[in-house]
Amino acid sequence: MSGSAVLAVIAMLLLPALPPTVAVASAQTGEVDPAEVDRFLTDYLARTGLPGAAIALTHGDRVVHVAGYGRDSTGAAITADTPMPVASLSKSFAALAVMQLVEAGRVDLDAPVRRYLPEFGMADPRAEAITVRQLLNQTSGMSDRAFPDLKRPQAHSLAEAVDRLHGAALADEPGTDYHYHNPNYQVAARLVEMVSGQPYAEYLRERVFGPLGMDASTTVNRPRDADLPRGHIRLYGKAIAVPEIDWFVGGSHGIVTTAADLAQWLIMQNNGGRGAGGQQLVSPAAVDLMHTPPRGSHYAMGWQVDDTEPGRLHHTGSWFTYTAEQVLLPKTGYGIVVLTDMGMALESDPSIIADGLVDIARGDQPTVRRPAGIYADWGLAAATLAVAVLAGIAVARSRRWAHRQREMSLPGWLIVLRQLPYLTAVPVLAFLPGLGSFVFAGRVGGFQHVLYVFPAVLVFLAVAVVAGVTVITARAVRLWTTRPRRTDDATGSAQPSLRATPP
Repeated sequence: MSGSAVLAVIAMLLLPALPPTVAVASAQTGEVDPAEVDRFLTDYLARTGLPGAAIALTHGDRVVHVAGYGRDSTGAAITADTPMPVASLSKSFAALAVMQLVEAGRVDLDAPVRRYLPEFGMADPRAEAITVRQLLNQTSGMSDRAFPDLKRPQAHSLAEAVDRLHGAALADEPGTDYHYHNPNYQVAARLVEMVSGQPYAEYLRERVFGPLGMDASTTVNRPRDADLPRGHIRLYGKAIAVPEIDWFVGGSHGIVTTAADLAQWLIMQNNGGRGAGGQQLVSPAAVDLMHTPPRGSHYAMGWQVDDTEPGRLHHTGSWFTYTAEQVLLPKTGYGIVVLTDMGMALESDPSIIADGLVDIARGDQPTVRRPAGIYADWGLAAATLAVAVLAGIAVARSRRWAHRQREMSLPGWLIVLRQLPYLTAVPVLAFLPGLGSFVFAGRVGGFQHVLYVFPAVLVFLAVAVVAGVTVITARAVRLWTTRPRRTDDATGSAQPSLRATPP
């Protein structure tokens, strides 16, 4: 196994995976056929190995279809009433709660956060100018780059989440640049608590969930509080049930709900703030504001405008073992939500499923395809096997290699230098969490988070490190044990040579 071979294998990881697509038939009737939705989801689970999913599809003020597919990690069937976390879809709920207080005259979007939340403070004095609107638009200047919250001690309450920001800096001047950062919405949720005088969970229950009839919905601060079955991660295309990482999710990504409940949420969002039962949670103007990003940004308030399809609103949500996606098509009045018990990865299942449901809603043909991460995993599996095999060959040939080095009479420093490519994976492994931030839009985590999101990458790098160290060790041992021996002039005894001699 040569050093160049190691470099070639690692370079393979940089090549994009291009999965093929397989289409299923869709009746071009102009009306959504629930049976077609069921076929699409059933085919998707079968093709991708996704353990389970639940969906809701609404049109105007009507629920078109809600259903569950597959089973959870306990073997229980997933239904439209199965509770699952929606992760960052929770941000749109926090934005709604703030807008309710705005419309009640209790909050001014353009007032400093500290007016309503005196406990909010950061090490950067510019933070005093952060406004409520900037929190919701994620333009406060806070970011994972300046404050990698996943790598900090995790809070247990919204008050603690705000308190831990006291030592944080800003990445940019407030109001200038967009940075997706969970603490923005943790601060917003804490503001709701302080202004309303109610715990955030209680406020949502009384002012949002209750009026919409979302009786199975709640919000938690830590995943373990939800008492959910284990979700899954993917490794080489296979779903593996694992416990969720214990991290703080309150305010920004802590809502646990069902597809049936979320159907009511979608109706309200697509109906000017009015629920299916006639409850007006906020005005149509407030809904429009939450759906409209500031100039130069794609992020509104808990919703994102699709870059490739003007008018389409969406937001993804990711725990490490569950993921979700919600989509609004204001022009046609359709709303879509997808929940799965599969964690975040290179490409999320809910996004692919949601795209298929959008196609169905338009009368187009949906596409069943595997997430790109599955193909990347298969490539990594081949690369991992290749590294292990090449390392085995190099170890088996280490004696021959040692003799060749002796014959070439190379200086020791050059021999050492030529072995360094075998250690290429060491710095990559060491800096992997930081490198992963380029894939996940600047989000910064640790090795545990990388293990959940990129397990096949971590396996490959670990094998590459072990393989490289093994090859170098085997060669060093062979070079030492096969070194020529010289005769001591004084005693006539044989002594080991300190360097290889020419033939």
